[in-house]
Amino acid sequence: MQEVNKPLSQRQKQILKAVIESHIANGEPVGSKYLVENKQIASSSATIRNEMAELERRGYLEQPHTSAGRIPSEAGYRFYVDTLLEEYAMTTREIQEINEMMKAKVGELDQNLSMASKVTSAMTHYTAISVKPGDRQAVVKRFQTVRLDNHRFILVMISSTEAVQSKTISVQDELDEQSVAQIAEALNACIAGKREDEITAPVLVELGDRLGTNTSLVMPLLKLVHAFMNGDDSGKMNVTGMDRLLDYPEYSDMQELRQLIGTLEDKNDIVKLISEAEKDQSNVVIGSESDVKVMENSSLVFRPIQKDGKTIGAIGVIGPLRMDYARVLALLDTVTGHITNMLEEPSSAKLIPGETEQAQSKENS
Repeated sequence: MQEVNKPLSQRQKQILKAVIESHIANGEPVGSKYLVENKQIASSSATIRNEMAELERRGYLEQPHTSAGRIPSEAGYRFYVDTLLEEYAMTTREIQEINEMMKAKVGELDQNLSMASKVTSAMTHYTAISVKPGDRQAVVKRFQTVRLDNHRFILVMISSTEAVQSKTISVQDELDEQSVAQIAEALNACIAGKREDEITAPVLVELGDRLGTNTSLVMPLLKLVHAFMNGDDSGKMNVTGMDRLLDYPEYSDMQELRQLIGTLEDKNDIVKLISEAEKDQSNVVIGSESDVKVMENSSLVFRPIQKDGKTIGAIGVIGPLRMDYARVLALLDTVTGHITNMLEEPSSAKLIPGETEQAQSKENS
């Protein structure tokens, strides 16, 4: 019978911590002899053996086979993360490596998240993910326009979740700089900050009035805004270093590995899990604590990124239960801190247009 709620003695905590950290480092069951010789626990081998048996009886350790060695259970890992984990002090070299890899400041949140995911995977040697949660209340908070020539301009849309999208729009009538600026002003006055259900017929009439001679752009612009707002609903997830799962014997079962990879590729379960978690702290989800069945032999550690009190993204790591939690948590704090600083720093650079799409306006009848 498990008694994980009963307080542990200091010696039991010391032994449990030593077993977990040894198993994280080596991936092998840990025995009392190893602890005496390598962890300098001031107890006899027999005493440690008895305490390990008690920790197993109470649900913190497991004995995978008849050998004397034991491995942590999920409850053991949870107790370790919540109670025994010591803060990892990142080395100067590690900080320099992160700074070097993150120094390329880019304009779009998606790109920042993708870069952070690559850095995290490279530094931890685990599979890393970047997530941008969906938001069915997303709105376009700002419009910008850039004139290309007499018949083309770029429309840049920035959403409340910091998503950025730019589209090239072609028109038949000639456009000067003032006309292009007027389009941005009209959209910011009439559409910016409004949910889709708030963009009513009177709003469109006002938009047409403000567009003046470019009133034929109302429907093409509305179509682009509609597509942008709806494209931000379900959330996005990018996976980096999926092949690193193969580095751990815990994923040697190919059927289980394929199921886990399928879940990562599908993204929906993971995005939902992250979207519903605590918003302003690191989250550690161990094994079956997750509702995602294929995660039962894995841990997910992630840190949300917030701006103005709203979660706009997250960076996380997926790996075996014997993850180096202390180092992962420290690294995620550092990497997400970089992104937060980038978002808070005012940028003097113009937004760089991305993928373009032609929106052809019709002639006034």
